[in-house]
Amino acid sequence: MSGPALRVVELSSPFVRFAGRLLVGLGHEVVLVEPPDGDPTRREQAGAAFAHWHAGKRSVVVGSPQELGRLLEGADVLLDGTPDGAEAPDHLVHVRVTPFGLVGPRSHWQGTDLVVAALGGMLAQVGDPDGPPLRLPENQAEQLAGVNAAIAALLGLRARRRGPGQLIDVSAQACAAAALEAGALTYLHEDRVPPRPGAVHPLVPHGLFRAADGYLGGGLGGSPRMWDALLEWLREEGAEADLGEPRWQDPVERKTHQEHVFKVVQDFAGAWPKAEFAEAAQARKLPWAAVDLPQELPDNPQLTARGFFTRVDGRTDVGFPFAFPEGRRTQDLDVPGLDADRALLDTPRPAPRVVAAQNPGRPALDGVRVLDLTWVLAGPYCTKILADHGADVIKVESAGRPDPTRFAPFMHLSRGPHTDPNTSGYFNDVNRNKRSITLDTRAADGLAVLRDLIASCDVLVENFSSTVMTRMGLGHEELARINPGIVYVSMSGMGHTGPRNGWVSYADTVSAASGLTGLTGWGPQDVVGVIYGHGDIVAGLQAALATLAALEHREETGRGQHIDLSQLEAIAAHMGTSLLTGTPAAPTGNTHPEWSPQGVYRCLGADRWLAVSVRSDPEWAALCEVVGRPDLAADERTRTARARRRDSALVDEALGAWARAMPADLAAELLQQAGVPAGAVQDGRELVEHDPQLRARGFYVRREHPAAGAFLHEGVPIRLTRTPGAVREPAPLLGADTDAVLREVAGYSPERIGQLRDTGVLR
Repeated sequence: MSGPALRVVELSSPFVRFAGRLLVGLGHEVVLVEPPDGDPTRREQAGAAFAHWHAGKRSVVVGSPQELGRLLEGADVLLDGTPDGAEAPDHLVHVRVTPFGLVGPRSHWQGTDLVVAALGGMLAQVGDPDGPPLRLPENQAEQLAGVNAAIAALLGLRARRRGPGQLIDVSAQACAAAALEAGALTYLHEDRVPPRPGAVHPLVPHGLFRAADGYLGGGLGGSPRMWDALLEWLREEGAEADLGEPRWQDPVERKTHQEHVFKVVQDFAGAWPKAEFAEAAQARKLPWAAVDLPQELPDNPQLTARGFFTRVDGRTDVGFPFAFPEGRRTQDLDVPGLDADRALLDTPRPAPRVVAAQNPGRPALDGVRVLDLTWVLAGPYCTKILADHGADVIKVESAGRPDPTRFAPFMHLSRGPHTDPNTSGYFNDVNRNKRSITLDTRAADGLAVLRDLIASCDVLVENFSSTVMTRMGLGHEELARINPGIVYVSMSGMGHTGPRNGWVSYADTVSAASGLTGLTGWGPQDVVGVIYGHGDIVAGLQAALATLAALEHREETGRGQHIDLSQLEAIAAHMGTSLLTGTPAAPTGNTHPEWSPQGVYRCLGADRWLAVSVRSDPEWAALCEVVGRPDLAADERTRTARARRRDSALVDEALGAWARAMPADLAAELLQQAGVPAGAVQDGRELVEHDPQLRARGFYVRREHPAAGAFLHEGVPIRLTRTPGAVREPAPLLGADTDAVLREVAGYSPERIGQLRDTGVLR
């Protein structure tokens, strides 16, 4: 950046610390405010937790409100994870991150990663249908809140260019509820709640398979070509069984009898080493990946070739989700000593200039134009965030490359026929607030139209495989020639460089390769895996963050850039401390390495569960009172967390016996009243119909769609008080805005548009 680095002050918490880490990766100065005995992570995992979350930050111990005030005077952003919030001057972008948000009947509730994942709908999506819900490892709910908080900070900074600072309310629960892929959408659009999927994706024919030496992520793919290639491979190896029969050419038949198809594939894959199978599948352009554990990531040739990893005090740690700015990577970070930067308190920094509010109430990205070449989930999720906060997002759709979420029957999610491209609930939720133009980009005239649109846009986002844009003649150099200030965000599975840049990837295969799937289970021989599109959501969030950072960089330097985001790197960056602990990582179910008890307990009713985290001995004593077992608080077998982990059967029996006779919501209420983090495990129906906190925050928003009618949309988890985002308009009908976009953006005359339509370019 041309000017001094922006200063971010962090009042840390588990829901804030990842935001600070991400802003370090963007080149900002992040000042960690610590108590006299240091941030709690200094004492967790032998210091590995502090090294991961806070390396690269500066450390200051603040002893009074006056000292904090001096530090904030010269700051630009306050990341505030404190329960009550700090006083912030008017110029500051004040990002409050709390488990449940600042307003609503549960705003005071205690939250942990497990409890927020339960109340936010994540736990209901992972695990076997007849077993308990399962959390995603490495604190994924906390990290979803963290990346949303980083996005909030950059949205606030952009809004501050035309007005004062503002308070931004980030609810971790809402961040989780907005990141469920189809978790709530199936209820909103099909009146059903899918069971936990186990190891099989609930919508597409993918899942987890055993290999000779571990696990594989993959399946039948999403196109006829992929099925034909898989069948040809099985035939060559004499392993096709009856899959060569004509009936299996019908994708509906394959879906209906998926269990049989998967058994044939499992019998074949089970004899292969995982890495060998994945490489052989990828040679045939089939979407498979070995399920690796975090300790195997440094051996991944793609991550290594792209310089993904970061050195923290000489140790290898997971790196940042994308290289920034202009392709540069942060390679080395130092861990700050406690109060090492106290001199910052004695070195006044001038307060940023506050400008008078211009266009008050307009969203933060008003005036930014985005050309959206994305499809399915990861890319559209990125551009949805930009559109929600005011960007004019123009979605380019093509008869030659239709978005599967408009047309594929298994992803359509609709009460009506699955043949109308305008009634897909999956598509309509993630593409609200956008405009649609239909354009045949296979034709020379279609590419010429696309070039004219590129010339008038600020941002281009695509999530094609790595060579598609180059084959279209629109690689980064050409894009920069057409529009020197363009921010080009590519979102391929593996990135545009490296030995595996051509690998085919879906969300489940990216999660498999990142280490996340391998840690999602009850033990090394009982891996369940990440089956829904968590990897797509993470990639979308990180791409939105990258876009905002690149726009800020352009404001400072005048230069656009190419953000070569690899979806694998995006999710690998969410692997937390798994590389720094010094011990090989393995699945541990719902437990916590230091707290006890932490788990999910069956409650009254069918498939009703309660998530509980006990972080301290006083919380344990409070829980014992609530469950009617005060004797256990003084029992030497359960008095300390270490003892409770050692005698977990006794603890689980006492808590489990109480929970089984209680409605989950009532059990959570009673524990929360006693100050113990707890929450019911909520599925999509419960989120939409029953959650009082989401209702009070107006999270689900009703809008009328011209073809699908009125329905509820998942809302915006980031609440800017001065320049709010919103679900303003429903998703567009296919091609509904073609003429308007070509007139307003490309400057075409009605005659030119008519000619293009007559020749079939606009369709």
